[in-house]
Amino acid sequence: MLPAISLVVAAYLFGTVPQLALLAKLRRVRLQGDYHEELWSKVGKAAGVAGVVGEFIKGALPVLTARWLDMSTLAVVLAGVAAVCGQMWPVFNRFDGEKGNSIGIAMLTALDWKTGVIGLVFPLAAIAIRTWPRLKARPGEERKIVGGEYRRALPVGMGLFFLAQPLLNLYFKAPPEFIWGTAVLFILIIIRRLTAGLAGDLKASRDIKNILIKRLLYDRATARWRL
Repeated sequence: MLPAISLVVAAYLFGTVPQLALLAKLRRVRLQGDYHEELWSKVGKAAGVAGVVGEFIKGALPVLTARWLDMSTLAVVLAGVAAVCGQMWPVFNRFDGEKGNSIGIAMLTALDWKTGVIGLVFPLAAIAIRTWPRLKARPGEERKIVGGEYRRALPVGMGLFFLAQPLLNLYFKAPPEFIWGTAVLFILIIIRRLTAGLAGDLKASRDIKNILIKRLLYDRATARWRL
C-alpha cells in the first residue's frame, strides 16, 4: 500500500513541474494567458515543441513506471490521474495550472495505446479542419500552419477525445479501473475547462450561462477565434 501511495504522490509532484514557465524563464520571458501560445509566439517554435514533449513525458512516465514496478491496475491508473491533476492544479502555483490536454492524451495513450490511438481521431480531425484553410492562403498572405489564432475545432476535438476514452474502454471490456479512471479524468478535465481563469470572464460579462457553455465546448469564453 505504502509504495503505491508514494508513487501516486510522486506522480502528482512530477505533474506540477512547470516546464513551460521554465523554458520561458531561460529566455527571460514571462508567460501570461495561454502558456502554449505564449511560449510559441514569444520564445520560439523549438521551445513550443519542447514544452509539449515535456507534457507528454509527464503524462506517460508515471503510468510506465507503475507498470515497471509491477503495481496493481488501480495504482497504475491513479498514478496517471495524479500526474494530470498535478499539471492542472499544482500545489506550488496556488493550484492554478494548465488545462491538462496534452499530458492527459499522453497518460491515456500510455494506459491503453489502443483506445488512445483510436481516440486521437478526434483531435487529428480537428487539426485538419483548422489547418486546411491555412493551406489555401492567397499569395502574399502569411501561412501559419502551426500556431496562429484560436480555433473552435481543436478544443472540441480534445473534449471528444477524453469523452471517448471511458466509452472505448467499456466497449473493449477493459478492467473496471480503466473504465472508472478514464471517466474520472474526463470529469476532471471538464472541471478545469470550466473553471480555469473563470474570474476574469465573470468580470467581463454577467452572462454566466453563455460563459459556461462556451467554456464547456470551446475551452474558453472569448470569441476571438474561428472554426
